[in-house]
Amino acid sequence: MDLHLTRRSAIIMGGSQGLGLGAALALAKEGVRPYLLARNEATLQQAATKITAETSITPQWHSVDFASQESVQTCLKTLKADLPEVDIIIGNGGGPPLGPATECDPALWQQEATTMLLPIMQLVSQYLPGMRQRQFGRILMISSTSIVEPIPNLVLSSALRSALASWGKTLAREVAQDGVTVNTILPGRFETERTATLNKIRAEKAGIPLAEFRKQKEAGIPAGRYAQPEEFGHLVAFLASPLAAYITGTRIPIDGGLLHGF
Repeated sequence: MDLHLTRRSAIIMGGSQGLGLGAALALAKEGVRPYLLARNEATLQQAATKITAETSITPQWHSVDFASQESVQTCLKTLKADLPEVDIIIGNGGGPPLGPATECDPALWQQEATTMLLPIMQLVSQYLPGMRQRQFGRILMISSTSIVEPIPNLVLSSALRSALASWGKTLAREVAQDGVTVNTILPGRFETERTATLNKIRAEKAGIPLAEFRKQKEAGIPAGRYAQPEEFGHLVAFLASPLAAYITGTRIPIDGGLLHGF
C-alpha cells in the first residue's frame, strides 16, 4: 500500500532507540525525512546510521535534554533553522521513575511535568501555524496503556501521560478543519530498554528470576508475547499518512489485547 508519504518531513522525539526509532525507521521506509531528537549523541549517531543503511535516507538529528528548558529552547531555534516546516511530529518522552500514588514529592512532579508535557507542546506550537496554513499535519503522542488502566507504582507516568492525552484531544478538535490530526498511541509491552529496565526492577523486588518474571508478563498478554518496535512503526506510518485523514482526537492501543476494556 502506498501511504503517499514520500518527501514528507518528521520530527521524532526520543528517536534514537526503542519505539521512537521504530517510528523513525517505518517513516523513512515510506520516504519520509526524519529529524531525530534525543539526549545522547552516540545513540543518535547510531540510529542515523541504522536508518541510512536500511532506507538510503540520511536523517538529521540534534541532541537535546528535554528536562532542561534551556536545552529545549536551543533545540527549537536549531530546528527552525534546519527545518522551517514539518509535516509530522512524534511526541515521545522518556519514562519517569517508579513511585506510588501514596507519596508526593512536589519537586519531582514539577520536574517530570516540565519534561513530559512542555517540550511536545512547545514543538507543536512552533510548527502548528504552518501545518494549518498548508492544510496538512500529523501530531502523534506515544503514550501508554496505563492511561486507560493504571499500572501500579507508575503514578507519575499514568497521570502525566493522561494530561498529555487530554491536551491532544482538545487540540484535535481545534484544528480538525485545518487538515491537522492529533492522536495518542497506547503501546503495551514492547521489546525496549525501558521495558527491560522496569522488568529488572520488578523482578528483583518480587524476588524471582528475570526470565520467570517475563514469562509471567507474557502469559498475561492475549497475543502471548512482547511486540517489536517495528510493529509499532507500522501503525505510526499509517496514522501519519494522508490515508488516515479522518482519524483524529482518539487513543489507539497497540497492545496484543492487553487492555481489558474497550
